[in-house]
Amino acid sequence: MAAILRTVVTSVRRLYPEALADRSWDNTGLLLESPPPTTTTWKEGARRKHVVLLTIDLTQAVGREAVERGARAVVAYHPIIFKPLKSLTLSNPQQATLLALIQAGISVYSPHTAVDATPGGVNDWLADGISGGREHEVSRDVLQPVTGVPGFEGAGMGRLVVLKEGVDLRVIVERVKRYLGMTSVMLAQAPRHGTVSGLKDKDGLASESTSNSIRTIALCAGSGGSLFKDVPADLYFTGELSHHEALAAKERGISVITCFHTNTERGYLSKGMKPQLQDVLAEEWEALTLEERDGADGFEVVVSTEDRDPYSIV
Repeated sequence: MAAILRTVVTSVRRLYPEALADRSWDNTGLLLESPPPTTTTWKEGARRKHVVLLTIDLTQAVGREAVERGARAVVAYHPIIFKPLKSLTLSNPQQATLLALIQAGISVYSPHTAVDATPGGVNDWLADGISGGREHEVSRDVLQPVTGVPGFEGAGMGRLVVLKEGVDLRVIVERVKRYLGMTSVMLAQAPRHGTVSGLKDKDGLASESTSNSIRTIALCAGSGGSLFKDVPADLYFTGELSHHEALAAKERGISVITCFHTNTERGYLSKGMKPQLQDVLAEEWEALTLEERDGADGFEVVVSTEDRDPYSIV
């Protein structure tokens, strides 16, 4: 493995060890190891940085962006290779993207569920947003523990948050929208939580109501249906649930907030993964020889501007 790619892979694994991922179904790790470019050319006046591009989904648009930025690696949260490939042709958009990246010398790493399980990862970021921070919580526990990884005690999938005081459901909804930068979310409101209408009062604030009080929140970035099964809570918060899962929760007196799958994940790239990975890469950079640095003076981690959820609310 080339030194630059090795450094990227080592850094990502330091933050999100593959042992934390759910390998029973997930496909995490180095998915594409492209031959490095024979020569590295730097634009006149440009910073000599090896670019690492972060994205949730590696679409054709993101692939083009990686090539245009001259990236050396893409860290794609969702694995672009999930099912076995029987061919590599330009007629298939996914395969065409991989071929273009190979041609440009760009490799791909996917940490996926390792990011979900890591303490301080995407699920803790999501929990911070809906609770207002740990200072407002009695407890925060994982829904599905992952054990046996030294240095990552307390790891696991999903989170169950218990708040110190009940919070009006309307306040929770507005908090989620602000945190995720969304104008609307999907709400399945249990009858016991009253009726949410006109979420804000005349001052732009949500009013308190004991009938809408939420204290226990089960959450999972992406799709939380399998984790929420039989979990007692006042509210389920995730990217997506099926019709029948949402209906069953509501019938049990549990309200549901969903935001479309990747909207519960994307914000973590800039708020969590980018600064963490930048710091670790800087540490690993010091171990490289002058020759291995390939004429650069460090790494630059950037978040894709082309990555977005496939759904829009219109």
